[in-house]
This record gives sequence, C-alpha cells and structure tokens, in this order.
Amino acid sequence: MSLHHATSGEKIDIHPLGDKLTQTASTALLRTADLEVMRVVLAKGRSVPEHHVSGEITIQCIEGTVEVQAHDKSQVLTASEMLYLEGNVPYALNALENTSVLMTILRKPEPTDSDAAKYD
Repeated sequence: MSLHHATSGEKIDIHPLGDKLTQTASTALLRTADLEVMRVVLAKGRSVPEHHVSGEITIQCIEGTVEVQAHDKSQVLTASEMLYLEGNVPYALNALENTSVLMTILRKPEPTDSDAAKYD
C-alpha cells in the first residue's frame, strides 16, 4: 500500500497535533519531482542526525521546541518560527519538547561524478 500524497488543489491539515503528537508518525504530505513537504514528529529527546539534502529547505516549527544545528551553530525554534537552509548545508534536529515541524524541501538530484566532469 502506498502512502497518500496530496494532489494539486487538495487541502492539507497542518494544525498542531496536541495530545495526539506522541502517537503520530512523521509523514510525507506531498511529493513531486521538484518538491517534498513533510510533517516531522519528534518526541522530547529524539533527534535527526546530521545530514544534508541537495535542495533548499525550510523548517517551520508547528508545535513544541526543536534545536536546529546548522552553519556551525545551534538555534532553537518554537511554534510559528521558521528557518531556511540553502542546499547541501549539513543540519541536525533535536526535540527539546514533543515537537512537530513542517519541512519543505526543493528536490534536486545529487550531483554525480559525470556531472562534475562536465565542468572540468
């Protein structure tokens, strides 16, 4: 069974989960060739280890408090705050409280060795 992803014109509920937060899994809300939007749910103390994506991303805190480590510093996001990161910037998330964030990723293919050769 494949996951449901929103289609063009379909409303997506991103209200805070409240009491349901700890029973809700992270999920991709929509995914196209160029864009991915996910609700990432993290229980207090849980984290997403450092990694990067090739496209630009935004991380918008819907509820709770999350620490974002990027650009050699740590910043705390609370509800209604958002952070932008350009592509290929390593980042990590750490939930300081039960937290859900809306993450938007501009999807770009990872460069390959043959792509690099084009510019030599």
